[in-house]
Amino acid sequence: MGGRTTEPAAETAEPAPAPAPAPAPAPAPAPAPELATEAGAEVETPVTGAAPSGRARGCSGRLTAGLAAVLVLLALVSAGVGAYEIPLGDVLGSVQHRLGLGGAALDRVGESVLWNVRLPRVALALLVGASLGCAGALMQGVFGNPLAEPGVIGISAGAAVGAVAAIALGLGFLGNWTVTVCAFAAGLVTVGAVYLLSRTGGRTEVVTLVLTGIAVNAFAGALIGLFVFLADSGQVNQITFWQLGSLAQATWPKVLAVLPCAAAGLALAPCYARRLDLLSLGERSAHHLGVDVERLRLALIVVVALLTAAAVAVAGVITFVGLLVPHLLRMANGPGHRFLVPGSALAGAAVLLAGDLAARTAAAPAELPLGVLTALIGSPFFFWLLRRTRRRQGGWA
Repeated sequence: MGGRTTEPAAETAEPAPAPAPAPAPAPAPAPAPELATEAGAEVETPVTGAAPSGRARGCSGRLTAGLAAVLVLLALVSAGVGAYEIPLGDVLGSVQHRLGLGGAALDRVGESVLWNVRLPRVALALLVGASLGCAGALMQGVFGNPLAEPGVIGISAGAAVGAVAAIALGLGFLGNWTVTVCAFAAGLVTVGAVYLLSRTGGRTEVVTLVLTGIAVNAFAGALIGLFVFLADSGQVNQITFWQLGSLAQATWPKVLAVLPCAAAGLALAPCYARRLDLLSLGERSAHHLGVDVERLRLALIVVVALLTAAAVAVAGVITFVGLLVPHLLRMANGPGHRFLVPGSALAGAAVLLAGDLAARTAAAPAELPLGVLTALIGSPFFFWLLRRTRRRQGGWA
């Protein structure tokens, strides 16, 4: 009997099971990606380009100084190298003499070659290369895509239609300037048409701009083919030569014609660097941070149109400069537009000057078309860049 009463007592004395722990409070939901990005944008200044670190500024300064030095050296070498060789010291002496800083003038032939043939070509290469490089950096920033370049929105194709039409129809109302003026005007009209056609509901979408540009490029190509079909053999040769791209017809009047558009575009472009950095966070984030995205896109398209239409009008179609140069600088110094935009202008000028020097000397006494040379070198280099970037980072730089 005692055993039977002890067992229940023991069972009763057994401690009650501990109550189940209260569920832990659910973690606060993570902020939406856009909001997280916005919150970090004000703190992580290197992303927005507001205040780059001292190390970044030092790297940018060294790259800028290096590009400027290369540019000066290339300009001097290009002015002296050719069928009529001019020593580097004589080039410097002639320039100093013209500026009233001492030096000595060359003989009559040397002065004529240097100042009427070589230096106009050097100056035009600098302006065209700087315009194309800067326009490429702006386009990649506007579209947020490293594949973007000025031809995406039809500027080059439109300018080509204007030039080809002027040649095929035998227009001559402006004399030797007819082809150049028609190319410039057609390039601007094409950009305006692309922008208006892609605008819906008072705003433009990047995808719509790209698709409209593709359609306009295809239509422009068809028009060029039609004009070539209607042209005679002499006009076809002239059209072909223009489309291949060249600086062989460089003159001081052409330099002065390009200078206003190039100077205006190159001066305005760096003013948009910070807003381009904010736009790289995404349209919604940029809008919350105070950027009028639609107005910014329109302003940059106008700047790109001025730069590219002027360059193509005097030099023909020159590819890959606006595509490759921003890539290389982004690899060297990061994506911040404060350096990328002016740096692309410097590097673009250096690349085109080097390309023109190679075009003049590689097959001397003949001259290679500059647009063909840039495409031959640029396309495999771009493919290598693509493979390298994807192998190292799993995506675009």
